[in-house]
This record gives sequence, C-alpha cells and structure tokens, in this order.
Amino acid sequence: MDPFVIGYAFLGGFLPALLWLYFLLKEDSRCPEPRSMIVSTFVIGMLVVPLVIPFQRYVCGVLGTCNPLPDANALVLWAAIEELFKYAAVAALILWRKSVDESVDYVIYMITVALGFAAVENALFLLGPLLHGDVGQSLITGNVRFIGASLLHVVASSLIGFALAFSFMHRRALRIFYVVIGVVLAIALHALFNILILSGEGSRIFQALFTVWAAAIVFFALFEILKYMRYRQLPKNTC
Repeated sequence: MDPFVIGYAFLGGFLPALLWLYFLLKEDSRCPEPRSMIVSTFVIGMLVVPLVIPFQRYVCGVLGTCNPLPDANALVLWAAIEELFKYAAVAALILWRKSVDESVDYVIYMITVALGFAAVENALFLLGPLLHGDVGQSLITGNVRFIGASLLHVVASSLIGFALAFSFMHRRALRIFYVVIGVVLAIALHALFNILILSGEGSRIFQALFTVWAAAIVFFALFEILKYMRYRQLPKNTC
C-alpha cells in the first residue's frame, strides 16, 4: 500500500475536521476549554471508529441487505451505533470531569468527539478511490464529506450536547429524559442524511445537504444562546 496514498487520504480526512474544530474553538475563545481535554476528546472520537465497524458489519450480516449498499434499516442501525458509541465514549471518559462545569461545555465536547470520529471516517472514505487511482472520485467524495458529512457529525452529536446543556441544572430523571430525546434526534438526523445521500439522485443529495445545513443554522443559534447565558452569569473581566 502506497504510504503517499495513505497520507493524502488522512490529510483529506483530517483537514476538514480540524478546520471545523478550529472554528469551534474560536467561537469559544473567551472561556476556552483546557487544550489537553480537547485533544483527548478528539482522539477518543478517532478511536471510536474501529469500535463501531465490527458492529456495523454484524448488522449487515444479520440483515443481509448491505450489498452493494446498505438499505434504510441498516442505515438507521448504523446511525444509532455511531451516535451511541460517540456519546458513551465521551460520557465515560470526559463529561464527568471537574473541568466540565458549564452547560456549554457539553456541546463543545460532544462536537469535538464527533470531529475526531469524522476525521477518521472521512479518511477511510477517501482511501478507497485513491487506492484505485480514481483521483476525481476522491475529490468529489472529499468535497461532499467536507460540505455535508463532517457537518452532519457536528450537528448530530451537538443535539445530545444541547440536551445535556439545557438540562444542566435539572434533576437526574429529567436529564436522562433530555438525553434520550437528544440521542433519538441525533440518530434520526444522521439516518435521514445517509438515506438521502446514498440514493444517488441529484435532488435527494441536495435535500440531504439542505437538511444538514438547516440543522446547522439551528445549531449556531442554540450555541449563541448558550454562550449568551454563560456570559451573563459571569462577572466582568473573567473568562
């Protein structure tokens, strides 16, 4: 396997995710999270990818509907596996730490784990066309994943983060309810995007991109609300 091909695939996979992460950190530059925590969360997201692949293959083996492409049922289960694993990993390793002490922190860490996951997933999607010498296809794949797939992971995982954030001061039972709703919405958005994008039809691909960008507008609005709520509670001249 040509190491240059692998390098190009990982560069094309990681660059979009790192650009999104840079934008996120700039948005939170007034009260930044510890860089070590951000890096750890990103790496956790990367490590989730090899964990979910066997489960997704198992789904294909049980359903027998993944050749040549997975059907809607498989895509829903794949989306559920990815969103649940991302949340479980960051909940087990990050969200209980003392530095996660504000509502907006949950959104930031959920997005960061999603970007780590997206970086590796993007690289794997690019690797296939590059290994076959199909540079044109790899460019198309890279553009689609930069425009849609990376943002999909950000928005989908942020739904769980917002569920945690807006229930931050509530009792445990209500927080669990919020998280369940957030996970369900994340899976639904993720599955809908994949179903539309894999149809191969131009109109449905446009619908997929429109859906994820519409969800992104809601994400940015909610993120600004959380930041505003935090800054109002902070004394002047503090982070």
